[in-house]
Amino acid sequence: MKRRTLAAAFPVTVPVLMGYLAIGMAFGLMLQSIGYGVLWALLMSVVIYAGSGQYLGVSLLAVGAPLHQVAFLTLMVNFRHLVYGLSMLEKFRGMGARKLYMIFSLTDETYALLSSARAPEGVDEHDFFFLVALLDHSYWIAGSVLGAVLGAALGFDTTGVDFAMTALFLVIAVGQWKSAGGHIPALIGGAATLVSLLIAGAEDMLLPALAMIVIALTLLRPRLEGNVKREEETPCP
Repeated sequence: MKRRTLAAAFPVTVPVLMGYLAIGMAFGLMLQSIGYGVLWALLMSVVIYAGSGQYLGVSLLAVGAPLHQVAFLTLMVNFRHLVYGLSMLEKFRGMGARKLYMIFSLTDETYALLSSARAPEGVDEHDFFFLVALLDHSYWIAGSVLGAVLGAALGFDTTGVDFAMTALFLVIAVGQWKSAGGHIPALIGGAATLVSLLIAGAEDMLLPALAMIVIALTLLRPRLEGNVKREEETPCP
């Protein structure tokens, strides 16, 4: 990978670096607290790589949940990643075998970065996307392993540490809100989530909220794409 590409991708991922080290450590600490050591933290972070799914996995491992329950709950929690992958297919077109990894690596934070980040002039766009995803994955692995090591060596009270992931996503969301040219997609997401929460309740709100968001964005797609095109064509003052 060219050094120029790394120089372009790394600054973009710094917020995720800081967040993933923290929430990865929280995951490692939680996993260690129920008796699963460093190798388990490493394996889960390399193969599963789904923050909320891994946090859920700690709870399921702790109670010895049956396999069918693990599979169903994991699907429910991470169902949004199917939408992420589908929405990025055009952007990942032409990446060859790397496209499979790109779809696998679309966490909430990586998706947020790839949705807004642009490769600088002279840097291959596909190399840039791939390195952003790879760097984010490496941060998560490092944080998880470090947390498990510290948990084994020192021992921590893990009460409340699972909120770290929510805090990180809120920080990224606020940054995107400030930098975005339009806020219609974000407002649609917030409204759909609230309606789903009121109708279906906290336990069953995810799928209805996703369905409403997809339908609304599909119907409004011509208008949203028109707004983006006008912004790109508007000369800077």
